[in-house]
Amino acid sequence: MDFSMIVSEHRIKKAYEDGEFKQLPGYGKPLNLDDDLGVPQELKMAHRMMKNAGYTTDEMNVKKEMMRIEDLIKVCDDDVKRHELEQNLNEKMLKYNAMLSKKRINTNSSLFKNYEHKLENRLLK
Repeated sequence: MDFSMIVSEHRIKKAYEDGEFKQLPGYGKPLNLDDDLGVPQELKMAHRMMKNAGYTTDEMNVKKEMMRIEDLIKVCDDDVKRHELEQNLNEKMLKYNAMLSKKRINTNSSLFKNYEHKLENRLLK
């Protein structure tokens, strides 16, 4: 952390300890994380559609990470590193499918089928 961050954190902590935040509206109430205030205007419609379809930003982030790992696997020359990336991809697939299955969304995606196929091959060997 740089000096300005340390000073800022110190001032925020002191203000909190002195009770300066107690008069703020919404103090002690849970945050409304369902709003789309942080979403750029041009993406609000797409965000709302994804949200209505049952997808969350957590799911989208895991999906992006899976796609990034797949791209890394395609260009990886080292077998050991490729194996590590494939294991990481498998973990992300399980996490993604678990997120979807909690919402009772069908998880028969091509990624999941690919993972099932790999598992079957390993078990049959």
